[in-house]
Amino acid sequence: MPSASTAQLRQRRRRTWLAALAGALGVMAALAALSWWLYASRYQSTDDAYVAGDLVSVMPQVSGTVVAIAADETDLVYAGQELVRLDATDARIALADAEQQLARTVRQTRTVFDNRDQLAAVVGQRRADLDRALADYDRRKDVVATGAVSSEELGHARDALSAARDALRAADKNLAASAALAGRSGVADHPDVQAAATEVERAWLALQRTSVRAPVTGYVARRSVQLGERIAPGAPLMAIVPPERLRVDANFKEVQLKHMRIGQPASLTADLYGGRVEFHGRVEGLGLGTGAAFALLPAQNATGNWIKVVQRVPVRIALDRRELAAHPLRIGLSTRVAVDVRDDSGAQLAQRPRPEPVLTTRAYDIDRREIATRIAQIIRENTPESSAQSSLR
Repeated sequence: MPSASTAQLRQRRRRTWLAALAGALGVMAALAALSWWLYASRYQSTDDAYVAGDLVSVMPQVSGTVVAIAADETDLVYAGQELVRLDATDARIALADAEQQLARTVRQTRTVFDNRDQLAAVVGQRRADLDRALADYDRRKDVVATGAVSSEELGHARDALSAARDALRAADKNLAASAALAGRSGVADHPDVQAAATEVERAWLALQRTSVRAPVTGYVARRSVQLGERIAPGAPLMAIVPPERLRVDANFKEVQLKHMRIGQPASLTADLYGGRVEFHGRVEGLGLGTGAAFALLPAQNATGNWIKVVQRVPVRIALDRRELAAHPLRIGLSTRVAVDVRDDSGAQLAQRPRPEPVLTTRAYDIDRREIATRIAQIIRENTPESSAQSSLR
């Protein structure tokens, strides 16, 4: 049997090892706590974060029947590219009707100008008649005292002078009315002609808009339009996702926002790529309300059974476009976000409006020089040279 001293020695050694182990574990726990405290004071993280982006709707500006679909789900399309084509038969007929109406309006307006010129000639003739009647009256008035002209003849001359004045006044009145209809401009600039020309341009634009084009460059998603479908203006046909506009909406607890500021750097990982791919971004903005506050049915807390629940505020994280191009993300993917909050000297809210629009497109700009040339040709063909020259006088 071992002696009592040997047992005591073993027991002493066991206590020494246990004390050393407890000390080592305590040091490790302290280091872990210190490390976590340092991390928590520097970063705020959440895994309640998802990829978001713009869903740019493609909608027609005119009604029509779909005769061609040029893009499908996941296809890459460029801004201005034709996506859907509508039957243009009705639009072509409407354009032809508008052109014919313009031609009729030009001819009717030309008649107004011709009538004005004719009335101007009548005014000149009536003025000459008045001058002759006045001269005849003056001659008779000068010799009536000598008896060469009777008082009756003088009376007839006076009546003729009065009739000539009335005729001139009537001619002036008719000319003024005709001139008001004609206006001071030429046939091409007459309001009726301009209104008819506007209808031609509107019909031509409707014809161009039977080709539905992509407003932005991106990838097609949620195509709902089908061949042969009759669609109305504003009906959603499909959506386009611009990949460079992807971002992350991270929902942080309200207690995590104390030191969070716009412009702070952020690092992200996505479940799609795992930890081997790290994205970098910056805080673009902090939401002005919690997710519950903007819900369709906001929470009603004015009850006796109220239980406090920590709220979350959405924080928008802008991503590096080069990293997005190298490792594309998809809308709705889960991510984990960590924001470096050491530098809290920035602002919590934007201090000035954006200097430029968030998104713009020129896909709906249409060069109208073609229809302007066509309108000028119609006006020219229905305006004889004589009328054009008289309208400029």
